[in-house]
Amino acid sequence: MTTQVVDGTAAGAPSRGRARRPRREGGAGRFLARHWYAWAMCAPVVIVTLVLIGYPLVRGLYLSLTDATEANMGRTIGMNVIPSTYEFVGLSNYADIVTSSEFLSRLGWTVTWTVVCVALHYGIGLGLALLLNRPMRLRSLYRMLLVLPWAVPAFVSAFIWRYLLNGEFGVVNAMLRAAGLAGVDWLDDPLWAKASVIAVNVWLGVPFMMLALLGGLQAIPRELYEAAEVDGATPWQRFRHITLPGLRPVSSTVVLLGTIWTFNQFPVIFLVTRGGPGGSSEILVTYAYRQAFEGIRNYSGSAAWGVLILVLLVVLAVVYRRALRRQGEAW
Repeated sequence: MTTQVVDGTAAGAPSRGRARRPRREGGAGRFLARHWYAWAMCAPVVIVTLVLIGYPLVRGLYLSLTDATEANMGRTIGMNVIPSTYEFVGLSNYADIVTSSEFLSRLGWTVTWTVVCVALHYGIGLGLALLLNRPMRLRSLYRMLLVLPWAVPAFVSAFIWRYLLNGEFGVVNAMLRAAGLAGVDWLDDPLWAKASVIAVNVWLGVPFMMLALLGGLQAIPRELYEAAEVDGATPWQRFRHITLPGLRPVSSTVVLLGTIWTFNQFPVIFLVTRGGPGGSSEILVTYAYRQAFEGIRNYSGSAAWGVLILVLLVVLAVVYRRALRRQGEAW
């Protein structure tokens, strides 16, 4: 009588124990085991980001809740160690800022500066993108020349423009006088100082907007324009019903990025006009800088200004994103 063997065990023989089943890992464990290489590659970037951005952000938030200044901050002088004596004051710094006249005036000019610059960025950038999207001679050369302002570091451009707009020795006023016109106090008159920083920032920001919109234009299928021409659509109708809707995904992103960058555009304001004359061209970020690094350094006040700027930008981004969702954008 033969004995049947099942899984290496004689039939009818007593089982010494059930076979062990492989232990199942949780969803997080399986995800880490499967994508460990990607996590290993991202870990250095995440760590550096936390060190360079996370710690200063937390530190600034803490200082904004204290009365820390240059007088009560701890420091070491030779062999002498002076401890910190600043105290926790809660939200009093924020209350002082919100109720001050400086906040409303700086905020009003910052919003005006941002709206005007971004509108000009988008309008001029779209016009140049439409021109460069058409067949023309030396198109590559024009693209390269138009990108140059964006390739030059912002602080270098700001110094150059400060020299060009100098009221006494500037090239711009020299050209006006050569043409028989009177010179303009570009950096010494409040109105002209604001116009000057807007012009410089537009000169710096248009190339990025132009390149982004040019990429969006090239992604629109040509068949749509050909079908519209067959149906007798005018150029304005093709622009309104094909070009603008086709650019909407790109436009929504670049407008938000341009708004954030312009809102925090420190080099142009500080290096061209230094916030003058009389603080007329100062925006929120330059005023926060002055609080921390000029005069009696008010670290807690500067940190509070920085946190308020961050909150304003976060609220702007959230409102903008919700507005896009209401319009059907999946951004």
